[in-house]
Amino acid sequence: MIPIYKADQISRTYQSGNSTISVLKNINLTIEQGTMTAIVGASGSGKTTLLQILGTLDSPTSGSLYYHDQKLTGKSDKDLASFRNSSLGFIFQFHHLLPEFTTLENVMIPARIGGKYNSETENAARELLNRVELGHRLDHKVTNLSGGEQQRTALARALIMQPAILLADEPTGNLDSRSGEIVFTLLKELSQERQLSTIMVTHNHDLAGKMDDCYTLQDGELHPS
Repeated sequence: MIPIYKADQISRTYQSGNSTISVLKNINLTIEQGTMTAIVGASGSGKTTLLQILGTLDSPTSGSLYYHDQKLTGKSDKDLASFRNSSLGFIFQFHHLLPEFTTLENVMIPARIGGKYNSETENAARELLNRVELGHRLDHKVTNLSGGEQQRTALARALIMQPAILLADEPTGNLDSRSGEIVFTLLKELSQERQLSTIMVTHNHDLAGKMDDCYTLQDGELHPS
């Protein structure tokens, strides 16, 4: 079976003056459909850089990224933007919601960008917000939501286009235990219902231990935990 996502010998270096800094070294990672994968590691270990490369927001210095058997590395910016909108969902530690819009409008933004704003996607957005216990906050400006509510809104936004893969960078890092549990429970349910594959960077080892696979990034190298 071809994995849904694969990083093959991914390396990332940066130039600092006359020095070359190696952040990622020959990373290999295989993601199966419908699985939850955690990546843990100390601050500054390169976890966010790896997630940005997996999300096609950054390019590796060497190595390749594959979606099913399709090579993504080297594609045009336009093709990668289309791929991200249709196949990837993103949720970050800081939610990046647009303050001038309501909760429902924020969730619908990817659908507007992708030209799929219609009654069907609006109903899907309402359903997602109900599942993250925000059905009563649809018409509230996001500036009136608590931090936990804003992060749950960002999760619904990441899922509105029904992505095959969700990339999550410390999504529960700023959440209270209740909100964190809601986020994890929904992701677990969706991994089964939709065969959603989740790749999550986290400092929370308890959370990582609940996932199907866990890797540690240390000194630029990725090891099974």
